[in-house]
Amino acid sequence: MNTKMKMFFGGLMVLAIGIASSAFVVNQWEVALKLRFGRIVDSTYQPGLHWRIPFVEQITRFDGRIKTLDSNPERFLTIEKKDVIVDSFAKWRINDVAQFFRSTGGDIGMTGRLLSERINTSLRDEFGKRTINEVVSGERAEIMALLSKDADEKAAELGVEILDVRVKQIDLPPEVSESVYDRMRAERQRVAADLRAQGGEIAERIRADADRQRTVILAEAYRDSERLRGEGDAKATEVYASAFNADPDFYAFYRSLSAYRKVFQQGGDMLVLEPDSEFFRFFGSQTGAKP
Repeated sequence: MNTKMKMFFGGLMVLAIGIASSAFVVNQWEVALKLRFGRIVDSTYQPGLHWRIPFVEQITRFDGRIKTLDSNPERFLTIEKKDVIVDSFAKWRINDVAQFFRSTGGDIGMTGRLLSERINTSLRDEFGKRTINEVVSGERAEIMALLSKDADEKAAELGVEILDVRVKQIDLPPEVSESVYDRMRAERQRVAADLRAQGGEIAERIRADADRQRTVILAEAYRDSERLRGEGDAKATEVYASAFNADPDFYAFYRSLSAYRKVFQQGGDMLVLEPDSEFFRFFGSQTGAKP
């Protein structure tokens, strides 16, 4: 009886060990493939529990999460044949685990080197089509979109997917920096001169318009003042005429007194006139009658 029990429990242990060695788990963040004598037989595993033939089939797992490839700064030529030093990085993940294993043997270091070569080729192609000004400040977003698309197409043969390529920094070699800064400074000075010229032109137009308005206002003011003066003189003449018609003798007397006041106001003046002249008509008679 003891022998049978031992055989039973021994069989259970062998079965348990067989089941344990036959089962494997693929985690949520992993991709896996099954190898049979080094040949890929399955690469479509979803996360969960799966089975294999012990000692015949091997399971190789890889991290399926997004990884960062931080490349060393590289020097590229622009369309102007000027060097720029570009520091970039890329986000990638395994897309086709079977192709990834065939292309790289599952070596992450080799994958990084192969991806760097392809990304640098894309960078060289894109930077070679543009000027320094365009790659530094003009078309950065467009360049990044084109880089990501082109690098992803090149990386498809490695079984990986490039999600994004970004440029962290673009530097100019010392021999290029000064000439670029001089050109940028000259461009800014040209823009400033254009803006000053436009401002001067606008100022001249405003000044000319103000002078025109001033001339018009002065002319209208002079016209109105002359019209008012004429109306005042006409009114005064009308008043004088009314007063003269009301009492001609008194009016003549008043006018003579005003004339005497103006003539003899300074004193010491000498007049050579006939005594019976019209000017002295009120000296000999209160009515102004001639003797």
